[in-house]
Amino acid sequence: MLVEEHGPFLMRLALMHVPSRAVAEEVVQDTWLAVLNGIDRFEGRSSLRTWMASILLNQARTKGERERRVLPFSFLQRRRAEGADEPAVDVDRFQSRRGANPGMWARPPVEWDSPEERLTSDETRRVLLEAIAKLPIRQREVIALRDISGWSAEETRNALDLSETNQRVLLHRARSKVRAALEHHFEAERLVS
Repeated sequence: MLVEEHGPFLMRLALMHVPSRAVAEEVVQDTWLAVLNGIDRFEGRSSLRTWMASILLNQARTKGERERRVLPFSFLQRRRAEGADEPAVDVDRFQSRRGANPGMWARPPVEWDSPEERLTSDETRRVLLEAIAKLPIRQREVIALRDISGWSAEETRNALDLSETNQRVLLHRARSKVRAALEHHFEAERLVS
């Protein structure tokens, strides 16, 4: 019953950390073994699902690092630290102090004609998943747990061992980057039509 209920979620979570489905299946299997071997030490300070997710995340991170033998060139470029300050929206989108309306939109966000239809399209789904995959690992974990799996902030904090503030900041940054990718996609789509 536990495998049927939590297996698909654990597989999705593992796939965010390892390079292939085969490796993800191995991580999930190792997680189930660890759950069985450690169930007598489960103290109930968090939900069983949160405890299992913590075990899987530890296993997946370790396995994912071992499995990645080749780094893409983009990884070698100068990367911002995950915790570095970065604006949610590019500052060029706002009017400067010398503008007619300082701090107001210079280029407002692109309107999405019909979000329901567009978000269900395969191309939009691909853009969304690629944007999530490109996020730094902690941002990817937080957005996956909160927005894809529907976990509460408390469950997410417990599973990832984050402070309330850190979880909120990571989620905000992740959502901002995904929103920017979708906005770029819809803007490009509008120019083509």
